Amino acid sequence: MRRLRTTSLIAIASVIFATTGCRAPAGGSQISTATTTPKPTSAPACKAKRYTYTPRPYPLDERGFSPVDKALAKAFACEEMVADDAEGSLNPYVLKVISAYPLDGSYPYHCGWNPREYDIYNGVTQDMWYKGMVVAKAYPDGSRCSYCCGLTFEVFIRAMKLRNVQKGLDPDDFNGMTFYDLFNMLQLWYIEGTGDSPQRAIVAYGLGRAITNLEDARPGDFADYSTAPRGGHSVIFIDWIRDEQGRITGMKYFSSNLSGTHGVGYGSAPFAEFNHGRGILRKYLRIARVGSISDYRAFDRRNIPHRNAYAPNQPPRIIVSPEALNEIGQTTPGGACRPAGKP
Repeated sequence: MRRLRTTSLIAIASVIFATTGCRAPAGGSQISTATTTPKPTSAPACKAKRYTYTPRPYPLDERGFSPVDKALAKAFACEEMVADDAEGSLNPYVLKVISAYPLDGSYPYHCGWNPREYDIYNGVTQDMWYKGMVVAKAYPDGSRCSYCCGLTFEVFIRAMKLRNVQKGLDPDDFNGMTFYDLFNMLQLWYIEGTGDSPQRAIVAYGLGRAITNLEDARPGDFADYSTAPRGGHSVIFIDWIRDEQGRITGMKYFSSNLSGTHGVGYGSAPFAEFNHGRGILRKYLRIARVGSISDYRAFDRRNIPHRNAYAPNQPPRIIVSPEALNEIGQTTPGGACRPAGKP
């Protein structure tokens, strides 16, 4: 029986073709400089995480809560009410959600570029559900890892559901969107095609508006940007960095970060023109805000690009008894191979 319980934990994920979504590391592929000293042949090769991970049940407490779920439990029970801002925007709910994430490194960063992992993993820390199906899949090793566009999309879903609950609405009603609408929105959010961005996704589905004047940006807005050297990031705007003259020289944000926090946390980046050409490219910074529910607009699916970079597939469910859970233990996940550069 013990062997049977252990065997039942192993889940085999089906593999489908996947394209872009998690941005390539800054500068593209690494270029090595030729030297006369040969590299040691005994150096261990870094194997892709998807080929080396052990499937594990997601670690939860005795009530079935993850750390983030636990921190938001009173808000979802309407025992802690989030105060709306003057615009009625989603921003206060976004800020409530991001306040629930541990900043101690227990929510690490991981994004596999080679091979891509979008058939088993969409960059979220735990499975995100909508209308009874998983719209974004967590890594099936229980590690709570994430990458930038996955985490910002996770925060968006959590904040939308929290606001609906506190307004007495169906948590799974985002402006009348179907499951496939939200899955297509995910692909726009993850920049699967030309012109895609979180901004495009929010505007296309009638949820909010683009912020074109930097001075109008507010904490809780969603943003993405490109950088020099070549790279990019998906973030939640927190504040501007200014110089003595009051000029905007950089941005503070919340995201899943490869450098700095090595996972969920707060970060900052300068604008390239104030940092010797290295940093955020102002012309490629896109910001959007999800507005009030009363300001939602009808959307026409014929006017929204349909992305099929990868098809939705439900992850295998791992059902485990308490005895089997005790057998494998709640082990701390090991480190993953990380490509160089910023996401």
